[in-house]
Amino acid sequence: MPYRRLPNTDQARLRALRTAIQQAEKQDFVDQVVSFKTVHDAKTYLGIFEKQLSQYQQTLDNQVSANKRYQQIVHNARLYISHFIQVLNLAVIRGDIKKEHKLFYHLDPAIHTVPDLTTEAALIQWGKFIIDGENERVRNGGLPIYNPAIAKVQVHYEIFKEYKSTQKLYQNTTARSWEELVNSRKKGDAIILDIWNQVEAKFKDEKPYTRLTKCKQFGLVYYYRKGEKELTKADDRTEKI
Repeated sequence: MPYRRLPNTDQARLRALRTAIQQAEKQDFVDQVVSFKTVHDAKTYLGIFEKQLSQYQQTLDNQVSANKRYQQIVHNARLYISHFIQVLNLAVIRGDIKKEHKLFYHLDPAIHTVPDLTTEAALIQWGKFIIDGENERVRNGGLPIYNPAIAKVQVHYEIFKEYKSTQKLYQNTTARSWEELVNSRKKGDAIILDIWNQVEAKFKDEKPYTRLTKCKQFGLVYYYRKGEKELTKADDRTEKI
């Protein structure tokens, strides 16, 4: 006899529940295969689970869509911060700005390379250093750097920080929706298991092929082991009860 296996995907869970409900609605009131209480529980759960799946997909789509915009914003912030530091370094090399003034920006006066800006944490840190440093240098009598002006850098930096917070909210919402879905699956699997147990118990005295066929009508899924012979109608004719 092949072995059964509970659904392991959401679509398989939906299919198992819908099939069982549809088939159970045809059963005789007196000769029940699945109890009416279980059928009621399955219907109630199915409606809730379908809404949870739809909600999770929507939150995931929203996050993916927002992330595309966010990646462009991160790129812009990194570009402007990097460009500003390059212009600052060139001004120091030309002698337009004293090298010791790089300390306002937390930059090493002897190093003229751009710090590592590959992470978002680095962008947050260096963006603040550069904006505060330029403002401090100007307050101390220095001429502002243009192309890009620090105001332009700050605009992209603030947009980046704002969208970073928004993106975190999208991620948290998706994570909550996913957690609810995972917890809901456990209840659904328990209902499916209950249905399948009732179905198999109802047809346990049937001959092998007939038992398998009737169980499958209620959505039970069976798998043959490697090398195991598939059941046919002929097996029922030779089966001894």
